[in-house]
Amino acid sequence: MAYNKELAQRVREALAGEAGLVEKKMFGGVGYMLHGNMACGILNDSLIVRVGKDTYEEALNRPYAGLFDTTGRPMRGWVMVAAKGCQTEDSLRTWVAQGVAFAKTLPPK
Repeated sequence: MAYNKELAQRVREALAGEAGLVEKKMFGGVGYMLHGNMACGILNDSLIVRVGKDTYEEALNRPYAGLFDTTGRPMRGWVMVAAKGCQTEDSLRTWVAQGVAFAKTLPPK
């Protein structure tokens, strides 16, 4: 399974209207980039969110959040949210908004 297409549609809807948005297939899943900077993505049934290093530990402590680790080396500043952590529209939109907020702090590529 590459990525959950239903979750991808929900993320697209949450990102609707964001300027500079590009959806790109990557790492066996799909990533959502704002002005060239990744905000979030989907791998299998999990949501991947770029939260930044300053809020990383806090994000990891939220329910259903865990390390984003596909290589044996966790990516600091990124979290993987299990499907249960983004079941409701509110929870999904909260995570997506956090990724968008961080991506917007970065210079465009």
